[in-house]
Amino acid sequence: MYDCLIIGAGVVGAATARELSKYNLKIAVLEKGTEVCQGTSKSNSAIVHGGYDASYGTLKGKLNVRGTRLFEDLSKELNIPFDKCGSLVLAFNDEDEKKLEELYENGQKNGVKGLKIIEKDEILMMEPNVSREVTKALYCSEAGIICPFNATFAFIENAMDNGVELFLDEKVIGIDKGDDAIIVRTEKGIEFQTKILINSAGLYSDEIANLAGDYEFSVNPRRGEYRILDKKVSDIVKHVIFTTPTKAGKGVLVSPTVHGNIIVGPTSDPIEDKEDTRTTDLGINKVDEVALRLVPNLALNETIRVFAGVRASISQGDFLIYESKNIKGILHLGGIDSPGLASSPAIAEEVRDFVAKYINLVKKTDFVKERRAIPHFYDLSDAEKEEILKTNPNYKKIICRCEMITEGEIVEAIHRNAGARTVDGIKRRVRPGSGRCQGGFCGPRVLEILSRELGIPVEEILKESQGSNIVVGRTKGVL
Repeated sequence: MYDCLIIGAGVVGAATARELSKYNLKIAVLEKGTEVCQGTSKSNSAIVHGGYDASYGTLKGKLNVRGTRLFEDLSKELNIPFDKCGSLVLAFNDEDEKKLEELYENGQKNGVKGLKIIEKDEILMMEPNVSREVTKALYCSEAGIICPFNATFAFIENAMDNGVELFLDEKVIGIDKGDDAIIVRTEKGIEFQTKILINSAGLYSDEIANLAGDYEFSVNPRRGEYRILDKKVSDIVKHVIFTTPTKAGKGVLVSPTVHGNIIVGPTSDPIEDKEDTRTTDLGINKVDEVALRLVPNLALNETIRVFAGVRASISQGDFLIYESKNIKGILHLGGIDSPGLASSPAIAEEVRDFVAKYINLVKKTDFVKERRAIPHFYDLSDAEKEEILKTNPNYKKIICRCEMITEGEIVEAIHRNAGARTVDGIKRRVRPGSGRCQGGFCGPRVLEILSRELGIPVEEILKESQGSNIVVGRTKGVL
């Protein structure tokens, strides 16, 4: 019996677990994936939006602004890479400029700080590589960039430090109302009982709601395609550069990342399959066309990866956070698309307030609010390096040459709370395979380390999800 059960370990589910772990509650998180952060949270623009775009009076508008402010302190407490670099929405004609005025007025109503419309000369002083055809821009000092992987891992690690239990590979297939509890059944045949159930299943939140007898929304998945550029062109822009938004979304952006790359994208195309993360010539060409209009000398030939993510859009066009009409004590979080990442800490507070309606929340006196990040050995001072090497010589061994990642970092990523179990899990936590060679050099070594540390054959190591084995057998008895 749990006080609170959370379905889904994306950034919202993880942030919710961390928020609720501040109280004397018995909490568990159920995740259908092999790792946390395997859905929308792994493939997005990595932007903490300012909050001027979401319409005034909507949950998106309210929770975006609140979440963005919460991230400042959270990034320090949990050691999440975060840079409040600011954003610019560029206008190129009278129609665009009218949209900037609307965004400014909407942002003012939403309570966004640091908003102003600036002229061409100031834009080019701030960003000399943007198009000379720009006429005006909306500047927002509150916007920033973050690592969505590390945000999710930090939230769940800290939640587990404070007693939250995590169950992976647990796909929920049934929800029923018991005599004195909500009963949740998983594909493995396990039955969980809980007083409160939080549906934070992202792309599958509608299907979880249906299991509870609720049919108020349906997820209409939209795919966004991106490019990632090499670090050697990282100085092309310093702010998040947006085109003016449309009904389809915030549009294509060109942005630095907290790790020193440039991200370009996304598209926003409706799809049928929630797992359809293909990239297409048509999609990438759309991205390129708009990106080059924003930044004409953008070095697209320095692309090291293209990828796609899928967002959980719904027809209502807003976050849909509501209690089940059928079973008391179930809260559905539907339509958590953009700005879901920026809003995640504020959504967690909404969930906390819902739980408080049913359970008297008593704060823990021993809550651990801080989380130590895995040290990136290459960035440490000489004194710090010497200190680590006294107890862990694995930090001497460089595994990933592109990102200068050591064996010590990889081993720690495996043995953390909610530690890595897959090659992509390692990549997202400490970045081997994220550089120019995309794992061509370090990939085999990462496989070996995972096999050794997990105590399983290398043939059983997955790239990401079940069935994504990389090594399928032996040749002449030798791997």
